[in-house]
Amino acid sequence: MDYLFIADPLDSFKIGKDSTLAMMRVAQAAGHRLWFCQSRNILWRDNVIVADCEPLFIKPSGTSWYELGLVEARSLHSFSAVLMRTDPPFDIEYLNTTWLLSAAVRQGAKVFNNPTAIRDHSEKLSITEFPQLIPPTLVSRELSAVEAFHREYRDIVIKPLDGMGGMGVFRVGPDGLNLASIVETLGENGTRTLMVQRFLPEISQGDKRVLLIGGEVVPFALARIPQGSEIRGNLAAGGKGVAMPLSESEKRVAQELAPILHERGLFLVGLDLIGGFVTEINVTSPTCFVEITEQSGFDVAQFWLQALEKELAHL
Repeated sequence: MDYLFIADPLDSFKIGKDSTLAMMRVAQAAGHRLWFCQSRNILWRDNVIVADCEPLFIKPSGTSWYELGLVEARSLHSFSAVLMRTDPPFDIEYLNTTWLLSAAVRQGAKVFNNPTAIRDHSEKLSITEFPQLIPPTLVSRELSAVEAFHREYRDIVIKPLDGMGGMGVFRVGPDGLNLASIVETLGENGTRTLMVQRFLPEISQGDKRVLLIGGEVVPFALARIPQGSEIRGNLAAGGKGVAMPLSESEKRVAQELAPILHERGLFLVGLDLIGGFVTEINVTSPTCFVEITEQSGFDVAQFWLQALEKELAHL
């Protein structure tokens, strides 16, 4: 089979822990042919969605870990699978790429995750569909609404809807110190919508990344544990990643959401759970394959490949 990976530049990969690279390695080891392009290389030409892509070979070791062949123009529907692995942020160019990929799906391409499903699931806002699984949450541009939410819950977290890696996440305690300033700055004086949630003290035990693949739940989570005085567990913000088995409550939440999201075309999902509450549903480029595999012995990439092969066999 031929797998096309749409991803960020290969030289930007963090070789020791990149989930996309883990996918590439296991797919190549299984005998699949790999192809690579960036989202900028997806185009509509002669009434077909094509990729100006390159054959990719992953080398076994060394600093130069990949080898690319000559560029070829191939229709997306000629690939066995197209894997959209471009990292956030979800900006206008990411959106444009999903529209092109949706056109490719109409022409017969098999794209994971389905681009329409990606567009329909804001990684922050999609949690509001499942109010029984989330902490008290407010979504608003209005300072007065945030102030009222703070008066009710006293200890809150404020974050932008388009943030990633813990960027722009603020905690405001009972004293309300700098609340107005934070809202005005993050919300750019009422022009950007913010998400506000009750602070969950269980963050000290970690912000759990739970992976859903092909409608099934990976049995281990990566707990991103804040360090020092930091409230953010994100690895990009200095959190420590510790793999651990899912608790019964975490398993129930994941098993409730897995078939629903899979049915919508979300083959790979990264749930973020704090204290059993869902705080985000990541659908663009979920990670943590390598950390979970190395610490638990459960081969996430192999699990992903088997699920993908099964999915393709039924399409």
